[in-house]
Amino acid sequence: MATSTRSSAVTADPKAGAWAIAASVVDPEIPVLTIEDLGVLRDVSVSGRAVSVVLTPTYSGCPAIEAIRDDVVTALTQDGWGPVSVTFTLSPAWTTDWMSEAGKAKLHAYGIAAPTGSAPLRSAGPVRLRLSVKCPRCASLRTRELARFGSTSCKALYECLDCLEPFDYFKVL
Repeated sequence: MATSTRSSAVTADPKAGAWAIAASVVDPEIPVLTIEDLGVLRDVSVSGRAVSVVLTPTYSGCPAIEAIRDDVVTALTQDGWGPVSVTFTLSPAWTTDWMSEAGKAKLHAYGIAAPTGSAPLRSAGPVRLRLSVKCPRCASLRTRELARFGSTSCKALYECLDCLEPFDYFKVL
């Protein structure tokens, strides 16, 4: 199979080439984000032209993870890699802390409020308070949650009380 210019540009480092191809796969639920932006892409290993990819779903029941797996296999195969295997790991659990700053900026530009702060500690201690969520359209902090679950389980539906527009908020996990 012929390789594309994307991976052949990194022939000195096959792992980096395979990583770049896998990292370019977009999330099917939020198509402005790549799986690298989300922090879902955890590892890529290469042996010759064979590639193994490790993904961590945003949560254990994420319906998009199978589509992401198929898209990773397709992207790498089309680029001349193969065989390609994709495995999932739930440990450590995905957290919004793994999202890139570029990914958060893409969410904002897309009209989804990016998660703010760090994921809550999963141990005993102080109770975290939820602060206002900034409207991605007008930047107002006068917002309210309409539904704990939005268009996907990892988002909540909010409404801005100033511009009156509804928007998704990517929850801190």
